Amino acid sequence: MRSKGLWVVVGSVLVLGLGIYAGMQERRGADAALTRATRDAATPMVVVTHPTASAATDELVLPGTARAFTDAPIYARASGYLKHWNVDIGARVSKGQVLAEIETPELDQQLRQARADLETARANMELARKTAERWRTLSASGFVSRQETDEKQGDLNAKTAIVESNSANVRRLEDIQSFQKVVAPFDGVITARNTDIGALIDAGAGGQARELYRLAAINKLRVFVSVPQTYAQAARPGTPTTVTLEEAPDKVLRGTLARTSNSLDPTSRTMLSEVEVDNPTGDVLPGAYVVVRLRVGRETRGLTIPANALLFRSEGLLPVKLGRDYGRSVEVVSGLGPADAVILDPADSLVSGTPVGVAEKPAEPRRP
Repeated sequence: MRSKGLWVVVGSVLVLGLGIYAGMQERRGADAALTRATRDAATPMVVVTHPTASAATDELVLPGTARAFTDAPIYARASGYLKHWNVDIGARVSKGQVLAEIETPELDQQLRQARADLETARANMELARKTAERWRTLSASGFVSRQETDEKQGDLNAKTAIVESNSANVRRLEDIQSFQKVVAPFDGVITARNTDIGALIDAGAGGQARELYRLAAINKLRVFVSVPQTYAQAARPGTPTTVTLEEAPDKVLRGTLARTSNSLDPTSRTMLSEVEVDNPTGDVLPGAYVVVRLRVGRETRGLTIPANALLFRSEGLLPVKLGRDYGRSVEVVSGLGPADAVILDPADSLVSGTPVGVAEKPAEPRRP
């Protein structure tokens, strides 16, 4: 019995020892797993991409503002009251088409008076002509002096000048009366109407006068862009360009850089340039924001990386040399190779020698 009890005690001790050993091994494994997890959690993960070669043709992308090729306010040349108007905003009109008609009672009365004055002057001139002819006949016979004959001839010349003056005044009033009908000076679209029936109309563009209509020719557009100083010398008239809308990027209008200001704005250091674009269907409206792609013809010099890969520190941008700034991407002239991995959106705390986990940036799907 004593021997049997001894074996029971020994067995219990062995079982207890094996349990303690197994527990220690399991805890050691858990500690190791925890250590690895802690180390992995302390290692920052970064997303990387690779530089790409700049395009063979340097294309400068700039924002622009579209303007009608011809945009003119329409004023009245005759004062009066608006009798009626024929077109409203959005109407397409042709050159010479009547836009509105003005009643001019005062002008009509002035014209009648001027015509009456002209008839009076013609009657006086005719009487002076006959008198001068008689005096010349009498002077030839010696019945009157040459002085009196010259006076009659001078009176005829004066009466003739009065007739010419009155005739010019009548023609002037007739020309003004013709402006009772306000006509379109060119083909275009009515973009504003600032009058209505019965409104008092003042002639001209000054004083109390205001424009009746605004007419824009939109079959051709002027697109104004501001070219940065870096590209000012390369932007030459005649350079082909393309114009697109943000809301319709698949619709492309082709144009030409027509002219530049040949001077830089001292505030923005940009050069105002004008691109002429055909707009036969009127897809681009005057005043629209557009994207202009201008080929400046400069050779490729480096690699291109996303702009969010740049990390600025107090000592400056390290350790590469930058070239041109394209907005979402920048050109790297030196300090970077095509096989190098570039970190996107690097943290400020990231320094050289820090271990990191690397994940490749997924390829972007191509646009159809």
